[in-house]
Amino acid sequence: MFSKIMVPVDLVHKDTLGKALDVAGDMAKRHGASIDVVSVGGELPGELGHTPQEFGDRLQGFADELREKYGVTVKADPLMAHDPAVETTAELMKAIDKTGADLVIMASHKPGFLEHIFSSHGGYIAQHAQCSVFVVR
Repeated sequence: MFSKIMVPVDLVHKDTLGKALDVAGDMAKRHGASIDVVSVGGELPGELGHTPQEFGDRLQGFADELREKYGVTVKADPLMAHDPAVETTAELMKAIDKTGADLVIMASHKPGFLEHIFSSHGGYIAQHAQCSVFVVR
């Protein structure tokens, strides 16, 4: 049913991704699919790396851990943006096409007041993506 699963991750908050990653690992095994973990980083130094290369290396290390944990093919796709806080949703939408994903599995938090006014990343992607989207809370 699915062959390519895209999982957006924020490595700063990787401790909150467990349920979504477990769902992605299970779905990948069940359907013989591969996983693409994508993360949007900035071009300026940050806590995940001083350079885009360091950011990509950290994401690759995370992908390697997932490959070992779930026993499926996992690829790292680091995305760079001038302003990740503003461009993350747009970059993730582009990544769906770039990766050829037919399923997006992403972690989310309980909606708060602001989500009634502004759509979250997951909410926007669920409404606008041309593929299936599974938002895990």
